[in-house]
Amino acid sequence: MSASSPVLHHIALTVTNLEKSIPWYEKVFAIGFQFEAPHQGGTSKLLADDDWHLVIVLHRHDDNQGEAFTETRTGLDHVGFMVDSRSDLEAWQDRLEKAGVKRAEAADRPLTQSPIAETPFGSILVFRDPDNIQLELYAPPGA
Repeated sequence: MSASSPVLHHIALTVTNLEKSIPWYEKVFAIGFQFEAPHQGGTSKLLADDDWHLVIVLHRHDDNQGEAFTETRTGLDHVGFMVDSRSDLEAWQDRLEKAGVKRAEAADRPLTQSPIAETPFGSILVFRDPDNIQLELYAPPGA
């Protein structure tokens, strides 16, 4: 018996402030709070769209030191999401700006977004959440 290929089910991120992060993720990704799941040493809040195709779980840990995220440490580097076309990325620039994510030369601090980068493998819009977690939107080449 061969195992089926896995598909992404959810993304779980540790944040410093659930009250600040929940409305930001809800606004940016058009998802809503579904339920809370307490765990040892903290709690998590699950956010999802109506069809549960996009699920983001935000965690708060009691022993969190409140430091900002950096992709140069072992662990998460960034989370990438795919959109259909470069024009979608342009629409996302406006959507992000309405959510308080300012346009900048580089997405190198919390709540900033980079210009759309053209690469051989597609177009990329990089942005950061309130805890500096790097997120990317990607459109395939020629789309």
